[in-house]
Order: sequence, then C-alpha cells, then structure tokens
Amino acid sequence: MNKPLRGKRILVTRPAAQAAQLTALIAGQGGEAICFPLLEIGPPDDSLPLQKAIERLDDYALAIFISPNAVDYSVPQILARHAWPTAWQVAAIGPGSVAQLASFGVGRVIAPLQRFDSEALLELPELQAENIAGKKVLILRGNGGRELLAETLMTRGAEVAAVTCYRRSAPADGAPLLSLLRNNGLDAVTLSSSEGLHTLLALLDTDACERLCCLPLFVPHRRIYESAGQLGLQKRILTAPADAGILAGLCEYPWH
Repeated sequence: MNKPLRGKRILVTRPAAQAAQLTALIAGQGGEAICFPLLEIGPPDDSLPLQKAIERLDDYALAIFISPNAVDYSVPQILARHAWPTAWQVAAIGPGSVAQLASFGVGRVIAPLQRFDSEALLELPELQAENIAGKKVLILRGNGGRELLAETLMTRGAEVAAVTCYRRSAPADGAPLLSLLRNNGLDAVTLSSSEGLHTLLALLDTDACERLCCLPLFVPHRRIYESAGQLGLQKRILTAPADAGILAGLCEYPWH
C-alpha cells in the first residue's frame, strides 16, 4: 500500500489537547509526526468573569464557543453549577468544537460547514441582524483573540458578553524546536493559527528562521497563508480546512 508520507518528519504545532487526530492521520500515511505545541493552554488568569457569567446563564439566548479549548474550560464548570440552559442556542466555529460539545451531550450546534472562522460563522442565517438584534450573546473564548465576532454582532444589535475562559501562552522553552531545525530534523511544518505563526518566529534565531524558510509550510486558512508570506515564508501551501485538509495537502505535495 502506497503511503505518501513514508519517511517524512512533520511538525505538528496544535495545542497538545488537539494534536492527537492530526498526529494519527500523519502516522496512518507513513509519516512521523513531531509535536511541538506553539500555544500552551491553561486556566484564565482571572476566573471571576466566567463565574459571573455562569450565574447569569439564563439571561443569554445564544452561547458561542470559539474553540475546543473554550468547551473544555467552560462546559464542566457550567455543568458543575448550573443545569444546561434548555432555551440556549449554541454555536461553534469549527468541527472540533462541535465534536467536543457532543462529548458533553450538547447537540444541535450552529456551525459553518466549510470555512471554519468567525467570518464564516457570521454568514449563517441565525447570526444575521434580523435574528440576533436585541438578544444577549455569550462568547466563550481564550485571551488575545480577534474582536471581529463580538464587534460585528454588536453592530447587528446584539448585546454581547465576551468571556475569557482559558489562557493561551507561548511555550517557555524553544530549544527542542531550534534543535530540530538546526539538525535538519524536519521535512515540513503545519500551522493552524496566526498566533502560532507569530509564536513560532519569535522562538527562532536567524539561522533557524533561514532553515524554516526552506521547509514547506502547510496552513489551512488563507489568513495564515497571507500572514506567512508577509513575514517572509514563501514556501507555503494553502490546504483545505481542518486536519483532513492539512493531511490532504501533505499527501498531495510533490516531495521529490
């Protein structure tokens, strides 16, 4: 059986809790996935805003979960203190969040079917002004994210509370990544967020950056693709969305 990634060493940079699927997909095609999370995930510095939001859950008509981490760091706390609000509409940006919500028994989630970003979510009928104006919306997210979703919903007449329920931070030690690059230990890099891209470059010295520029960089979103080009990474490949899209891009790449 032909395995197009046989012998290829591919860097997976997703947060540790979300890396398993892509790692398994790469291994299934003969590749070696090397995990180096570019974002470390933990509890928020201040848990009080989430606790206050939980006290007022029934005030909200719609809850939006920005990522699987938002689900993991908010739903257990919600369920520990409050019955799941049966009147809620629930929305999520991507299939990972939908699957994570399902693992807690939460179904009927509003989510894009193709592009998995705030822009795609905002295109859905349920989030248009005629359906959202006058409603209270709770956005559960990490620190430092984009404000596009909250700001757009407010312009459409919604009353929005954006609550940080988990913290994202750069890894404390970039030495393992530097070693991989200096010793030619990688054949490709995958990136799934613009924040991860900036973290990656901040961890590298000049020599490591030059070596990174020689590697194919696989990204599942045009925004990351364009940012990488602006930062000097020209050997980049825009794939279809999510882990399946990244894997398809890897398998279709002309390695020889």
